Amino acid sequence: MEPITLTTERLRLRPFTAADADAVYEACQDPDIQRWTTVPSPYTRADAELFVTRLVPDGWRQDGEYAFAVESLDGGPVLAATGLHARGPGVREVGFWLAREHRGRGYMTEAVGAVARWAFSIGVHRLLWRAEVGNAPSRAVAERTGFTIEGVERAGLVHHDTVRDCWLGSLLPSDLGLPSPLPYLPAKATTEA
Repeated sequence: MEPITLTTERLRLRPFTAADADAVYEACQDPDIQRWTTVPSPYTRADAELFVTRLVPDGWRQDGEYAFAVESLDGGPVLAATGLHARGPGVREVGFWLAREHRGRGYMTEAVGAVARWAFSIGVHRLLWRAEVGNAPSRAVAERTGFTIEGVERAGLVHHDTVRDCWLGSLLPSDLGLPSPLPYLPAKATTEA
């Protein structure tokens, strides 16, 4: 996949570049980002440089992960990161982090919504979201974006060499009023005796 840029009312989502290493390094010093996401901890400058110069370009080139730097349309530093990770044919998982000083303004919901709409335009029929149980801010973003919380996946995430339970949610094209690349036949509701 060739890297692309998406825009929203307030944001630009573009592929990371080497020039973003300092902003990524600074944002990932936040204990909440290290606690709730899979970034290395402690997070070093070498980690940031590896991410922006190798992992991001390789992800796009290998069609496995599409990472976006999120910035204001008015300019300024990287506010956040979001991306899609391959989880099988037609299925992607969204991930994200937001720099502490930019929280509470709806940026992450806006960015995740843009990535979701783009994912559905390129043939994704199911978008997943997972977060460790207890990560209420991530769950709030998922719910505001339209994800249906499906439950708790036992031992669903590995974080700091420990398996942890996670909340699991999904978003379908129809949840956003968009057509699906495949027909969807939901299960009929049944009652159990």
